[in-house]
Amino acid sequence: MNVEVFVQNIKFYCEQKGVKPTNACKESGVGGSFINDIERGRTPSVAKVQMLADYLGVTTSELLGEKQPATGEGDGPSENEILFRSLPPDLQEEALRYMRYLAAQSDKSEGSGD
Repeated sequence: MNVEVFVQNIKFYCEQKGVKPTNACKESGVGGSFINDIERGRTPSVAKVQMLADYLGVTTSELLGEKQPATGEGDGPSENEILFRSLPPDLQEEALRYMRYLAAQSDKSEGSGD
């Protein structure tokens, strides 16, 4: 198991669901220290990985990074997703904020009757 990929995927899918990773871990039943424990070298049980995957609405393979998530456009990830995942975590957060900003701007322009 690649810990960095696993943690990055947890954060990615939490962002997609609109929930903070710590809250997702608590609400799924795996515990609030789940991510910290993994980063410290603890191997999670299969049951806990499954609980978190179920909560996030993904497969355990997707969460662990064994299988790329379905994008609805062919069998592989989109070019944008590949680029996004290649960014360091701090830049991923900034990119997500910018994408939300752009989406909000788009919603405003569509609602203006232009």
